[in-house]
Amino acid sequence: MNADADVVVVGAGAGGLAAARALGARGLRVLVLDRQRTPASIAKGEILQPETVRILDGWGMLDALRATGACPVDQLAIRDPQGGPLLALDYGTLPGRYRQILCADYGDLRAVLADGLPASVEIRWGQRVTGPLRAADGRVTGVRVAGGDGEQEIRAALVVAADGMSSPLRKAVGIDVERREYPHGLVAFDVPGVQVADEVSAYRTGRGLCLVYPLPGGRCRVYVQVTPDEFRGRSAADLADWCDRLLAEVPAIRPLGTALRAHLDRRQLLAVYRLRAARLTVPGLALLGEAAHAVHPMAAQGVNSSLTDAETLAATLTADGGRPDDAGVDRALRDYDAARRPHLDHVATVSHSAARMLTSVSGLPRLLGGRMMRRTAANPRLLALTAGNLSGTTVRPLSPVDRMYQLGLLVDRHAHQPVPPAPQRSERR
Repeated sequence: MNADADVVVVGAGAGGLAAARALGARGLRVLVLDRQRTPASIAKGEILQPETVRILDGWGMLDALRATGACPVDQLAIRDPQGGPLLALDYGTLPGRYRQILCADYGDLRAVLADGLPASVEIRWGQRVTGPLRAADGRVTGVRVAGGDGEQEIRAALVVAADGMSSPLRKAVGIDVERREYPHGLVAFDVPGVQVADEVSAYRTGRGLCLVYPLPGGRCRVYVQVTPDEFRGRSAADLADWCDRLLAEVPAIRPLGTALRAHLDRRQLLAVYRLRAARLTVPGLALLGEAAHAVHPMAAQGVNSSLTDAETLAATLTADGGRPDDAGVDRALRDYDAARRPHLDHVATVSHSAARMLTSVSGLPRLLGGRMMRRTAANPRLLALTAGNLSGTTVRPLSPVDRMYQLGLLVDRHAHQPVPPAPQRSERR
């Protein structure tokens, strides 16, 4: 690799830093570029599934993340507005060593990844990438970066686009994307000084989803489903009335009322999308994280998929040992695409199904969502499959027959039989 760096990673979010860490640990010279001068704070990526815990442990970063106060959670539960159980996924029953969710600050996760970077990795903040460099045959050979003295060219055998959902690099290399906005948004609250259950609690309410889980430092995250214009032009008095209505609609979160009211002015309004890129690579460039895929936050898969992207990319790129030439990089990129796309398609299906189950507020979708939830809750085999799929530990897509069991169209005679181990994923190398 005769270039300024072996790999240029564009974007210093958790996915980009994870890629830098995984590639740098395999002996590659990695340059990370981010247009922000300092990391931005945002409500995202806080629920780390067991598969992500495994990856962080393998990278030697798990103890550092736990030291930030990350909260271990054994259960993901769907509840009614009063807190009654509708469906519970007990992660303690998962196979293997990793049987807990960790609820962590996204900023802490990013800091732990940055602190653990190998010496062969450099981060440059405040660097605006204006586009890719291309060879005569169209292969991506680096990036252009805007600076005070004009544009600079940085050459690399591989460019990793971890530059977010709007990804200018993805657009520049002509990768098509399917992007759909959900008909609702989420409002996020960071609520301090409260105690909540050691679980991820998803309340299925008349307004849709209300999600609550613990965060470090005696805090919790609250997500509430809202209509697109629900907060438009709201006065302080309007916000107080809105909070009163929320607490009346979801009695289970009334103990949070005082703290929630005190922090209404610190809310974050989030549009909610699902996104899927038509492919993950072109010669010389790989998409990673939200540049390639996004799902509903309810499923808690976004940052988890990003870290698995990083692990898989590093494994395929160095599978033959040493530093591959351009042709070797492009072969590895084809392997990365082949390994990741089926899994990401599965994650998208599972996430969308889970989101519809909890966010539909009327009509047939809500009726079917309720039926599927009840049937799944009463079927230990389906519960185990669902826990394995969401946790990432035993990924096994539900079959069309399983869907019929969920809808009550067939009786599952194997409901109480153990689920056999899933085949080993080819992307783990």
